[in-house]
Amino acid sequence: MKKSFIEVPKNHPFPLYNLPYGVFEYRNRVAIGVAIGDWVLDLTAMESKGLLPENLIGKKVFNQNSLNAFMATGKECWKKTREFIQNMLDSENSSLRDNQELRAEILIPQKEVIVKMPVRARGYTDFYSSIEHATNLGKMFRDPANPLLPNWRHLPIGYDGRASAIVVSGTKIRRPKGQVKIGAADPIYTETKQFDTEIELGFIIGTGNQLGSPIDIKSVLDHIFGAVILLDWSARDIQRYEYVPLGPFLGKNFGTTISPWVVTMDALQPFSVDGPQQTPEPLPYLQRKTSNFDIEISLAIKTEKMSDYQEIANTNYKHMYWDISQQVTHHASNGCNLESGDILGTGTISGPTPSSYGSMVELNWNSTIPIKLNSGEERFYLADYDSMKAVAVAKKDDLCIGFGQAETTVLPAI
Repeated sequence: MKKSFIEVPKNHPFPLYNLPYGVFEYRNRVAIGVAIGDWVLDLTAMESKGLLPENLIGKKVFNQNSLNAFMATGKECWKKTREFIQNMLDSENSSLRDNQELRAEILIPQKEVIVKMPVRARGYTDFYSSIEHATNLGKMFRDPANPLLPNWRHLPIGYDGRASAIVVSGTKIRRPKGQVKIGAADPIYTETKQFDTEIELGFIIGTGNQLGSPIDIKSVLDHIFGAVILLDWSARDIQRYEYVPLGPFLGKNFGTTISPWVVTMDALQPFSVDGPQQTPEPLPYLQRKTSNFDIEISLAIKTEKMSDYQEIANTNYKHMYWDISQQVTHHASNGCNLESGDILGTGTISGPTPSSYGSMVELNWNSTIPIKLNSGEERFYLADYDSMKAVAVAKKDDLCIGFGQAETTVLPAI
């Protein structure tokens, strides 16, 4: 495996193999780059200096405030660009390694940049694809003997969320208000008392499909550019009252947090695994080979009384019943047109054990089991000024890549 001339510590999330893309601000200038160790390679500066070969992309795409133009160039271009950057950063390649002046211009310490939203998302869909999560919620709120609705094993359930409310890690989330019904009394308009978050991945569409033209499951991965960590915020009490008959609305659309660095599908390929056995067998258009990935994701909390984060859940994307190839295929099966930059949330990623449940409502089992913290505090749901952080890492043999983190703090309602 190639090694970079830039020192990257063992188990660092951004080795030469990873090279996730992002958008950042540096000295009042917005640019696009890739993360390598604790540095950012400035692709916008490289493009302006003519350091990217003309036959690599064929047009200028990095003097932008989002990755959309680059993602729209397609899979072959993504692959060639990744290979070019890997070769440029290779320890055996002296062109950048020994050019200190150029290195000072195009390599920027990550600690000096401000990360921005990596993509411009016009569409956002959130799925409900973990059988453990769906079963847990079905047991708590519907029928313990028959927790899954009849259609759940036949198709990936999802809903269209609010793309404009997606924010990058570090952006604070305001506690929302809505109608809440307690007991037999009439509903009241109030702030949520059951502020929850769910850990997910968000897959980002690179190239879409024409309106009216479905996407075959065999070609889905050609359309996906990469993935980020996604924190799906939920006002459970608001959601519980409003979701019948049309599903989530104000209990969900006030905010979604994503990590700033997009890990490419090429970087994820070594971590591909078979998903769970699906029974009954899906209809032919949803029958897959494999596009699950062995990605470990942890969720941690820090209250105002705590000096550091405490992990409260650790799960893995490999448990997902409906995978991203099936989600994309089903989404476009009626001719719906996906577009470059669209984000598809996997749905809450829960595993088979209580410590791997991916939401607070599961961890507290509908407010019956308090989440005990090292500070001596307990939580069922989030309090004002609580901070949450999700971290995702994929490991195989000596290879380790990460997504960075998605982190935010809860602000009081207005």
